[in-house]
Amino acid sequence: MLGKKLVTAQKRGETRALCLGLGMVACSMMMYFFIGITIVPFYTKSVWTTETVCKVLKANIKDKVFCPNSKGSEDEEIFPYPCLQVWVNLTASGQEVMLYQTEDTLERNPKCSYVPDKLENSKEVKARIETIASNFKKYQTFPCYYDPGGTQTNVILSRLYPAKGLLFAFLWPTLMFTGGCLIIVLVKISQYVSVLSAWQ
Repeated sequence: MLGKKLVTAQKRGETRALCLGLGMVACSMMMYFFIGITIVPFYTKSVWTTETVCKVLKANIKDKVFCPNSKGSEDEEIFPYPCLQVWVNLTASGQEVMLYQTEDTLERNPKCSYVPDKLENSKEVKARIETIASNFKKYQTFPCYYDPGGTQTNVILSRLYPAKGLLFAFLWPTLMFTGGCLIIVLVKISQYVSVLSAWQ
């Protein structure tokens, strides 16, 4: 009687462990799919792939401009802000080009190097842009990214999704997938050993 209860408890534990392993594998596959349709396209579409050194030539703050309407945005998202324009000397080619913060900055407003998030306090936006401009004037040389193919003559300060960020995004689903597969393998080995013991 006690043996039957132990066998039943063992089978329940194996079933739960198997369900946990399958659940982890399923969740990891969903995470792979989500990353594949969101982050990977932005990474592959970016042409600013080569890192080089940029030297600041001038950093000027123009009059206030309005954040242009991007696709799917509403009119209430348009707000005025000082336009910071940073021109740098590209070490790789020696050209004078305009610097943008990220790929998204160029799409939102190609006239400005930095596009702030919408803030209610305009003084805070102005102070932030002035701080960024002073930092560019203080640190004259810094790493930047350019398009080696020449389709984009401008450069960006940082990529939205660098290679390290993409690898980090794939790290967690990979660990979950590996853990789920390991649990399933251990359960199958346990079942095999139990059947072998009972047969002997």
